[in-house]
Amino acid sequence: MRILRALLGLLLTGAFTWALNTKLGDAPPMGRFLSPFTGFWRNMQTPDPATETLTLPALQAPVRVAVDEHHIAHVFAQNDHDLYFAQGFLTARDRLWQMEFQTRVAAGRVSEIVGPKALELDRYQRRIGMGVAAERAAATMLADSVTGPVVRAYCAGVNAYRLSLSAGQLPLEYKLLDYRPEPWTAVQVGLLLKLMAYDLTGKTDDYRMSNIRAALGPAATEELFPNEPQRTDPVVPLGTPLEFKPEAVPLVPAQTTVLPASPSQRYAAARAGLRTPPAAPVTAFEESPEEAAAIGSNNWAVSGRRSATGFPLLANDPHLQLNLPSIWYEMQLAAPGVNACGATLPGAPAVVSGFNQRVAWGVTNTYADVLDWYRITFTDSTHRHYRVGTESRPVTLKVERIRVRGAADVLDTVRWTHLGPITRDRAADKPFNPQVPPGCALRWLAHDAGANELRAFHQLNRAASYADYVAALTHYACPAQNFVFASADQDIALWPNGRFVRRYPGQGKYLLDGADPAQAWQGWLPHTQNPHVRNPARGFVSSANQTSTGPEYPYYLNWDFADYARGHRINEVLSSQLHTTPQAMMDLQNDVLSVNARDLLPILLPILAPTAPAAPESPLTQKGFTLLQAWDYRYPADAAAPVLYEVWYGLLLDAIWHDELGGSDAAPMRYPSRDRTRRLLTKAPDTARWFDDVTTPEHRETRTELVRRTFGAALDTVQRKFGPEPTQWRWWRQKSTDIKHVARLAGFGYDDLACGGAGSTPNAITERNGPSWKLVVALGPRGPQAWGVYPGGQSGNAGSPYYADQLDAWRTGQLYPLLFLSAADAADPRIKSRLTLNK
Repeated sequence: MRILRALLGLLLTGAFTWALNTKLGDAPPMGRFLSPFTGFWRNMQTPDPATETLTLPALQAPVRVAVDEHHIAHVFAQNDHDLYFAQGFLTARDRLWQMEFQTRVAAGRVSEIVGPKALELDRYQRRIGMGVAAERAAATMLADSVTGPVVRAYCAGVNAYRLSLSAGQLPLEYKLLDYRPEPWTAVQVGLLLKLMAYDLTGKTDDYRMSNIRAALGPAATEELFPNEPQRTDPVVPLGTPLEFKPEAVPLVPAQTTVLPASPSQRYAAARAGLRTPPAAPVTAFEESPEEAAAIGSNNWAVSGRRSATGFPLLANDPHLQLNLPSIWYEMQLAAPGVNACGATLPGAPAVVSGFNQRVAWGVTNTYADVLDWYRITFTDSTHRHYRVGTESRPVTLKVERIRVRGAADVLDTVRWTHLGPITRDRAADKPFNPQVPPGCALRWLAHDAGANELRAFHQLNRAASYADYVAALTHYACPAQNFVFASADQDIALWPNGRFVRRYPGQGKYLLDGADPAQAWQGWLPHTQNPHVRNPARGFVSSANQTSTGPEYPYYLNWDFADYARGHRINEVLSSQLHTTPQAMMDLQNDVLSVNARDLLPILLPILAPTAPAAPESPLTQKGFTLLQAWDYRYPADAAAPVLYEVWYGLLLDAIWHDELGGSDAAPMRYPSRDRTRRLLTKAPDTARWFDDVTTPEHRETRTELVRRTFGAALDTVQRKFGPEPTQWRWWRQKSTDIKHVARLAGFGYDDLACGGAGSTPNAITERNGPSWKLVVALGPRGPQAWGVYPGGQSGNAGSPYYADQLDAWRTGQLYPLLFLSAADAADPRIKSRLTLNK
């Protein structure tokens, strides 16, 4: 019996020891996780020490780093190698897990650490060719005489920190998920850049638009989704003269459904001496624009003659998904020939949005179309060959091995064509992304080799003039961005910039035919002919993801841009300011007035007015009507009116469009733009066809009926959620802005932030998106002054005081002065720590 008890005790002890050191489901190995030597206790972090010295043998000379009160490193190196080695080392010290996890997402390797739950994500990332794009980008960067040494030095710095870590020093997420970091390479840098490129160019409506055209017919589809905006306030101001002679535009292939010719397309054809594409009959709504579903970003620059300082001012706030650790990492990078400060992308060298002694720059998304889907016509039952013109070409089979934690490896065969990968083989395959069409090849600019976006930012960091800025942009391809610029030489400029496809009118709005060579891309626009403006007469430049150009521009870039309202509001405010101050720039970044609400509500309220025929007159309806009647169209956090308005608008949108455009899993569709809806409500008769619900053939609905019915439903929804009195309604509670952990780890994010703004306002904070970085720069002869903030902090360690120390300032719209040092030993009370990296 004693032997049996002893054996049982040993068995239980062994089982317990195994359990403590084994990952069970989503739980980490609890023994290692709770260990006082290697567990989570070791991740508690204190403020930076006053002084610190580290020895890093790969350095060529000592590097001196001043660290300010927000844990922002101001790096002073004696050569470029050491500058980027130090950038990699310091970024990894704060953000190693975030950097590596994001590359795993991009590469389709999350299943390796979390198991089968990430399998479809991994399959999708591989099927869109993220790995191939990253490998080509890495090869280009390494082959370049400028960026090759930069990337190698940066990666060496990341790896020097990685190799210095003991088990106890690993970031907490590695302990929770029970794995270790891998070597950092140029491919990882490429993966991060391509992940950002997909985030900014991967939205595509080709499939949904083709489904709509199949359901409604070409004429109705073009009526609801026209190519040109009716209300326009473009990035390049209307009337800006061309600085080049346009080239011939490609003709619409004869076998392609011809789209209506827009003013810019007719202008291009006339200038080139080509046949003008025939125009479809014009309807009352043909000119209305289509806004992008996702919000974007803002940037602008004000000339010295309109600024209170007498020198240019620049602002930038890129709108991206709100996550922790934060998307950006602030740094100052100084070495002979460069002293740049601003937001860097953790895992990649250089400053992306920032300034130096002479110039400032920033970026917003352009929404140029650089991603198309092509239907593939296979010529055999095994889908090994496909047709292009009169030829039959073989596909290239690429086998992806997906390692899955706790399960067998999964092999997935991807068919690659000359256009790109077939991401979804059959309609029966359940898509990870429902906007992916079956049997189509993905043609995406980011797959192409040769462009070097890192070279563009490397040169921008060193730019001193407008000519330097333009030269830097020639290296930039994807994702296309609106690069705003200002210099102490009194220049301001804005280039919607990237490698733009030389398209025929309407190319890429719908699915294309991969068997027709005429529908393939026809090369690129010359960089000198990209849209741009320098020192316009109005005294400022700006962009907010709206259409890039007016009818003066001869080329077709896309049909689908952000609605004009946010950009129009920015231009409206800047036009009214004759002596703009840095504070006025910050106030505009925090502006919460919606032009969309200002335009639409005066149309809707008369339909609800008590004097209107058959208007409902319940006490609750009267309260709601009075509330909206007094509204100033602003979205501050505590306001009640936007709660009711946004719920009402959402219900009204569904009531108008869902019956025709609700779509299905088998045939996804989309709604027209806010502006298209506004024009329908304004210009169409009460009985227009789109107001009628086709699912109720026994009754024909009218505009008046839908407006009143949805208003009542909105009031009922809001009072059930928040209570009967408008004093209880709060916009921030309805919007519910959350900043989640990148891996969705519970307790590592912040939910229900009390902040104002909306997608249609300059301060475009929504449920999960918003200004990921706010920057304002004032240039001048004595050097720049700058202010900034972002929603989080420098550290990726949730136990650090620098994990989210900027979050409350960001939430309330405050920017803090950015420290810009001229030398490593410069005295400043904001410097809290000094670090020396010795050879």
